[in-house]
Amino acid sequence: MPDTVSIAAINFLVRPVHDFDEFAQHVRGLLDQAEGADLVLLPELFTVELFTTEPTWRTDDIADLTRIDAYTDDYRALFTEEARRRGQHIAAGSHLMKRGDRHLNVACLFTPEGTVHEHEKTHIFPGEAAWSTSEGDELKAIDLPFAKVGFAVCYEAEIPEVSSSLAEQGAEIILCPSYTFTEHGFWRVRHCAASRAIENQVYFVHCSTGGSPGAPLPNGWTRSSILGPCDQPWAANGVIAEAGENTETLARGVVDLDALRRNREDGAATTFRDRRRRAGTYAEWPSHIKTA
Repeated sequence: MPDTVSIAAINFLVRPVHDFDEFAQHVRGLLDQAEGADLVLLPELFTVELFTTEPTWRTDDIADLTRIDAYTDDYRALFTEEARRRGQHIAAGSHLMKRGDRHLNVACLFTPEGTVHEHEKTHIFPGEAAWSTSEGDELKAIDLPFAKVGFAVCYEAEIPEVSSSLAEQGAEIILCPSYTFTEHGFWRVRHCAASRAIENQVYFVHCSTGGSPGAPLPNGWTRSSILGPCDQPWAANGVIAEAGENTETLARGVVDLDALRRNREDGAATTFRDRRRRAGTYAEWPSHIKTA
């Protein structure tokens, strides 16, 4: 029997809601469409929808977005229950959480058994600075019953070292919850996602937030997809499944882990193996880029 995983990546369109219950109803309706998937992915910061529960949200400052941390316990309870009830692993996008005196963009993966895996986004997009969001410092692959996975949240997909670290830890599926405010931003992440799939010979799930809720919240541009290496036995463009653009729907596909492992051994381009084969040569040519 092939070693396969069924994946659903949801286009979530942010809209104004009155309270957490209305948000939860919105979420459950989309999860219903993902019935039967082993792994379900929601996008980055789709919980900004909770910002609209305040009557004054339209005149508030975007710097106040961190107040959605007030819903962290409700968010965790909702997805803990939904993962248990549905018997699915749900990567519930990411949410702004307060940790000590800092706010972090935290991606969470909920299991049917009640475990919650977390990843604190390590590279904050410049536009996030207005939300006073800090960066995490760890990159860890996660062992699930059907695969080893890792998170590369939005801008992290544009940093090659993030995905390569996860792949070298054994990750075969990289989850990319994303929130891009323009079509340009969407394609930056999408093209980088495709590149990461090729250079690491992994599956890459790009799941993006959409909608036009109105200022001060940013618009989102979405077309979620499941990507693989551009090689046999997959489609020439590497697209395994793709949702429609800027519509509330999902991309569904089945990925074959055995095929991925074989591709790493005898594919036309064995990039996962070859990209580290000459690591000593790279080290001889140090970077001259100054870091802050």
